[in-house]
Amino acid sequence: MLPGHCKDVAVKRVDFELTRENIEREVRGKKAYTRCDHYVLRHGDDIAVVEITKAEGKDLFRLITGHRVLALPDNVTFVNDESVDVINPSAMARVAEAHPGRTVVVEGLFGHISFVMPDEIVRLEVLDVVPPRPSKLSVLVERALASGLVHFPVVPRYEEIDLMDIASAVTTPAVIFPCEASGLTSDKKAYYLDQVPDVKEEATLVGCDLSGRIHSSLYHRDIARLEMCPQELAPRDGRKRLVKCCRVRDGFQIKGDLAVVPWGATVQEVADAINALLSPAA
Repeated sequence: MLPGHCKDVAVKRVDFELTRENIEREVRGKKAYTRCDHYVLRHGDDIAVVEITKAEGKDLFRLITGHRVLALPDNVTFVNDESVDVINPSAMARVAEAHPGRTVVVEGLFGHISFVMPDEIVRLEVLDVVPPRPSKLSVLVERALASGLVHFPVVPRYEEIDLMDIASAVTTPAVIFPCEASGLTSDKKAYYLDQVPDVKEEATLVGCDLSGRIHSSLYHRDIARLEMCPQELAPRDGRKRLVKCCRVRDGFQIKGDLAVVPWGATVQEVADAINALLSPAA
C-alpha cells in the first residue's frame, strides 16, 4: 500500500468532517489527475487516507470509478520531519515503527507528503562477524537503505557473532586466524594465514572452509578448525536474513530465506540481494 512516489498522493484540504459517508460524497462523480492514486484529506488537524481507482484512458483528468477509505482520523498519526525522504520506503518504515498500529502520514524533505500503513514494515535480519567493528555488512545495509536502492520498507535488525568468543574455545597452544587485518587477537600464540607463518605449535584454525583449504594447500596437513562463516552459522528459523560468504565471488545468491553476498560486497550488491530476497517470487 506504500505509494510508489509522493507524486501519486494528492493532498486536499476539505471543509467537512472526515467520515466515510462524507468522503464518499466528496469523491462521487469527481475526476482525479492521471497520477493520483491516493488522497490525503485534511480537515483542520484531522487526516484521512483514501485510495482511488479511475476510468481507463489517456486524459490528464479521469473519472473516479471507485475508492477505499484506508484510514480515518482516529487511526492516523501525522509526522512533520524534514529529514525524512518520503520517497524512500525504508525511511518511511523507520518512522512508522515508532507508531505501531497507526497509519502514518509524513511531511518530509522538500515538503513532500506520503504515508505508510500499519503492518507494512518488512523485518530483515542481518548477520555478520566482528571484529572489525562496525561490521561491514551493517554499514553496507545502512548505505543501501539510505540510497533508496531498496524497494521495500525495510527495518533491519543487526546480529553480530564475536569471533573472539569463538576463539576463546581454542584449547591448542596456538590459534590461526585468516588475516592480520581482521584485528583478531588471542591470549594464545596467534598466527595469521595470509602471512604464511611458520607454525611450529599445535594450532587451531578459526576460519571458514576456504581458509581450511588454503591451510591444506600451504602446509599439506590437516588442522582442527572452528567455523566462522556467517552463512554456516546463520540460524535456519524462517526469517529473511542477509549474510556474507567468500564462496560468493560477485553478485548474490538466494538460498531459501537466506541472501548471501560476497565478503567484499558493494552497496549495489547488498541492495540487489535485499530486493531479491524480499520479492514475492523469492
